[in-house]
Amino acid sequence: MAELSLQEALQLFISKSKLKYGIQSVQIEEVWEELMGTTIAKYTDSIKIIGKTLFVTTNVAPLKNELLYQKEAIIQRVNERLGGIVIKEVVIK
Repeated sequence: MAELSLQEALQLFISKSKLKYGIQSVQIEEVWEELMGTTIAKYTDSIKIIGKTLFVTTNVAPLKNELLYQKEAIIQRVNERLGGIVIKEVVIK
């Protein structure tokens, strides 16, 4: 049996468990401002990942419009930052 370091064991456990999705939801909240900028983050009411879908909520109509145009870029940035294909779709509410 191969020996694993504690870090490797934790990463394996997280990747196989449902904790992975909860951790990714927390991570997206932490990096949203870095990915999208201060202004967008300031006017984003909530952001969460459910399954492979990123849900972004804002009450600012021009921001909704801007985010709709940037869906593909958002998917690419989030996946790059979180290290893998974490999201496949973005829903703007």
